[in-house]
Amino acid sequence: MKPRRCVFKLFGKSVLTDKIAALLGGAAFLFYGCVNDIETIKAFSEPEQLPIVHAYNYETTFTDSGVVRFFMKTPELMRFESEGQSFDEFPQGLELIKFDNNRQIISSITARYAKRFVKEKRWEARNDVVAVNAAGDTLKTDQLFWDERAGRIYSDQYVRIVRPDQIITGIGFESDQSMENWRIRNPRGTIYVQVNPDNTAAGDSAMQETRVPQALEIQP
Repeated sequence: MKPRRCVFKLFGKSVLTDKIAALLGGAAFLFYGCVNDIETIKAFSEPEQLPIVHAYNYETTFTDSGVVRFFMKTPELMRFESEGQSFDEFPQGLELIKFDNNRQIISSITARYAKRFVKEKRWEARNDVVAVNAAGDTLKTDQLFWDERAGRIYSDQYVRIVRPDQIITGIGFESDQSMENWRIRNPRGTIYVQVNPDNTAAGDSAMQETRVPQALEIQP
């Protein structure tokens, strides 16, 4: 038996084609709306990337051949891993101190925010970055990078170097990680100042000399 074909007559005309078109149009509209809803729900339901490690008041040392090279402390540490990449984030900033072979402090870096890319061994410090060497030269900038493998720190931002008798400003900075040999790429000027007994530069009460302690006891 052959299947029967139903054709409706409206005002003497066949409406089979129009009905099918209307149904298909409605289905397409509903499908489009559902797709939009699904995409919206997926966008809102995407899981937030959560840290695999979350620590507060964290302190650690970095050693090389059994010798302590760096000491780090931070109010908050978060470690993330995604697609084979891992990085540490320090949303409340950190303090990083470098030692020589006799555990004498030779440089330090502080910042209000920092990030460390673990595999690349590269650090980024931002917001009120201050780096000090053993001579008391103090670098102030908004962003600073440290390449552990190359033993180099650098910045392409505005920098200010405060020394006991002068202030040097410019754009861009690079140095070894001990800040013993540094240079400003594009110097803007040098201001010679007189430092008061309270370590405040004359004429600028907000600018203070930062001293580096001579030693820090760290448990092996």
